[in-house]
Amino acid sequence: MRSLKLSFAAALFIMGSALVAQPVSAASWLEMNFGSLLRGPSYSGSVPGCEWGLYKIPRRFAHKEFVFWGSDARIDDFSDLREIAFRPWGEKVIPRRYCEAKALVSSVEYGKQVWTKVYYSIGEDTGFAGITWGVTWCVAGMDRNLSYAPDCKQARP
Repeated sequence: MRSLKLSFAAALFIMGSALVAQPVSAASWLEMNFGSLLRGPSYSGSVPGCEWGLYKIPRRFAHKEFVFWGSDARIDDFSDLREIAFRPWGEKVIPRRYCEAKALVSSVEYGKQVWTKVYYSIGEDTGFAGITWGVTWCVAGMDRNLSYAPDCKQARP
């Protein structure tokens, strides 16, 4: 019985040594062929300037106001465009350029024009199907469903 235990222990020792003594490779077959999928996305960090996002905001704003709120409010003009931050959370997160501008919002229904702030960000691979730049935006004082509450603070870095 004792010899059986010793031979079993010796066999375990030999198998364990064989496992440890395997040659080490830099990457497995899976990592070599599908490494980019396993590591996650790699970003170039090339995000267009703040003026790039401005062409999308007026159309989307007017559509949202009309469809969801039944309002005829629209953005007529922009001024005082400036960048707030670029990649504020470092290199490993989605590159975003945060911007703000003044927008002239007008409404025939209320018969007035008001200058207000627009906060928006342009993100790499956040557009359609994740293959182009996307724009998220908030018009201060017009965030009626409080998506970026309070007062568009969540749209800023």
